[in-house]
Amino acid sequence: MLTWEDDLEVHALRKRGLTISAIARHTGFDRKTIRKYLAGDGEPGVRARSGPDPFEPFVDYVTARLIEDPHLWARTLFDELEELGFGLSYQSLTRNIRARDLRPVCQACRTATQRPNAVIPHAPGEETQWDWLELPNPPEFWGWGKTAHLLVGSLAHSGKWRAALAPAEDQPHLVAGLDRVTRGLGGCTRVWRFDRMATVCDPGSGRVTTSFAGVAKHYGVSVAICPPRRGNRKGVVEKVNHTAAQRWWRTLADEATVEQAQVSVDRFAQVRGDTRLRATADGRSSVAVVAKTEPLTPAPVMAYPVIVAETRTASRQALVSYRGNRYSVPPELAAAQVVVSHPVGGQFCEIATVSGIVVARHRLAADGLGIMVRDSGHVIALDSAAIATATTGRPHRRKERIPPGPAAKAAAAQLLQQRDSSSPVNQSCTPSTDSTVIDLSAYERAAQNRTIQ
Repeated sequence: MLTWEDDLEVHALRKRGLTISAIARHTGFDRKTIRKYLAGDGEPGVRARSGPDPFEPFVDYVTARLIEDPHLWARTLFDELEELGFGLSYQSLTRNIRARDLRPVCQACRTATQRPNAVIPHAPGEETQWDWLELPNPPEFWGWGKTAHLLVGSLAHSGKWRAALAPAEDQPHLVAGLDRVTRGLGGCTRVWRFDRMATVCDPGSGRVTTSFAGVAKHYGVSVAICPPRRGNRKGVVEKVNHTAAQRWWRTLADEATVEQAQVSVDRFAQVRGDTRLRATADGRSSVAVVAKTEPLTPAPVMAYPVIVAETRTASRQALVSYRGNRYSVPPELAAAQVVVSHPVGGQFCEIATVSGIVVARHRLAADGLGIMVRDSGHVIALDSAAIATATTGRPHRRKERIPPGPAAKAAAAQLLQQRDSSSPVNQSCTPSTDSTVIDLSAYERAAQNRTIQ
């Protein structure tokens, strides 16, 4: 077998006019080997097999199975081949599949990931693209579990974007995020584009749901649904998702609260997003300048009347933390779970028990102020409950001696009396008045005699 370096040297010597015998003497290889590689019958770096190829009988089956299913696991194929008498190892199977190029390219998947992408023009004010971005590993004290959710909306023409954090992707939080982001963008475009999310449309047919149709009518927009498996159709917001995840979420501080994180993403969108330069017909302009030229419809004065509800746990001071502020509940709900709900854009919030009984109603304070909103009745009830349950005595030390008291001794004496009276030995034996006198003089004499000896 010749290596690629040997093959190059042999061909170079041949071009200089050397004979096969001279090349063989110079390189040290056999003349038959030199003649074979010069004729192109040998492949450099590949040693000819001395015996029959054990994989050759299975080539047709492997080829047919991979044509039928280009994504078939090699491990699954190996299980099938074992039943057909395949005696080679799993590594030999995968090596032969690669070396013989037996796995074809899946045309169905190629059209979804490797197809040519058309450049879609977006007229000013025409389309806003929306998408949920799932953000892993939020701070634990947020109480959101393993994933936070960011609703991102981007103007397709200028690329201006805003985002809203949410603990879930249900329809109330979607509508709340739509209202917040729309006002941050400066208004509504003619069309809102979504992928096939179940809170907007039926994922199978792509038809807008009845509940979301009312939202679209309220904001005066049309709804466009992306074709199935065509994520590139809303590539503007997809690129924003990548930027938000890598440049903002990746560097968010662990101690940031939800309200601070929302302020942070708003600032990032303004400082980093709006200052990007875009190529326009009049030259390069920033995203903020291009966005000002888009004819947007002002958002409605009132948000769509949908109620957002979130579960919280009251503190021992009967206070419920919500959006950076604390609201009071009756003292009976201290350390219990409650549900905080309020209409999007509303001025009041209601706090109810898990069973749905409303126990408090407060005026909503601005997010993140850190203030305490308390009802006077809750304050009086909490103070009374705290005084009633307070103890004035000192607490016990861990190693303090506390012997049985009079009550315990009386109870113990009664138990002993009951035990003695119920014992069968005591019941069969009667007390005796006879006494026995033992004379110890004999023992004393025996001891004295033993000492003298």
